[in-house]
Amino acid sequence: MSDPLRIVHIVDDDDAIRQSVGFLLRKAGYAVETYPAGTQFLKAVTRETRGCVLLDVRMPDLDGFAVQARMAQTGITLPVIMLTGHGDVTLAVRAIKAGAIEFLEKPFERSALLAAIETALAHAARSDREHLAAADALVRLAALTPRERDVLDGMVLGRPNKLIAYDLAIATRTVEVHRANLMEKLAARSLSDVLRIAFSAGLGETAEPA
Repeated sequence: MSDPLRIVHIVDDDDAIRQSVGFLLRKAGYAVETYPAGTQFLKAVTRETRGCVLLDVRMPDLDGFAVQARMAQTGITLPVIMLTGHGDVTLAVRAIKAGAIEFLEKPFERSALLAAIETALAHAARSDREHLAAADALVRLAALTPRERDVLDGMVLGRPNKLIAYDLAIATRTVEVHRANLMEKLAARSLSDVLRIAFSAGLGETAEPA
């Protein structure tokens, strides 16, 4: 059974490219899915689809940039490697600004293609780990009481117990108790563990240090 994390989706209206690149990648050990048009690719993939995308810039229905934009709009976060037979600096800059991991000009070297795919898949793996960490963190935070969340918010802001107590109009000892309880519920052994969990859940993203 193929590894869903190592699937390469080839979106190109050129039959020869789909066949030759698909053959090369299968021989290199990747699973491959091919699409002759951007519309077909967009109909087939979902937010749960894994792997990476080799996306041709110039296609008759939707060009690569339009496909990339539709992916972003629908929350499809597959890493994109842009392909073109008419590459220039302007296109390369546009592709990277739009979020492409790499930009390859046809004809491309086998080594360059494989290196770009490995970079894209490594990026996808990091993204998957971050999503899992965020989901786990949200589950842990859901176990906290409202007052424990208040104390956690103060910790994320870098406030000492005395200042958190002042902000919440409670005793410093009470803050210490809440802090110990929330650390136990979060299975955190240190302040660093608490902060990692909080940041994974998105807390403190706009907060300024005290």
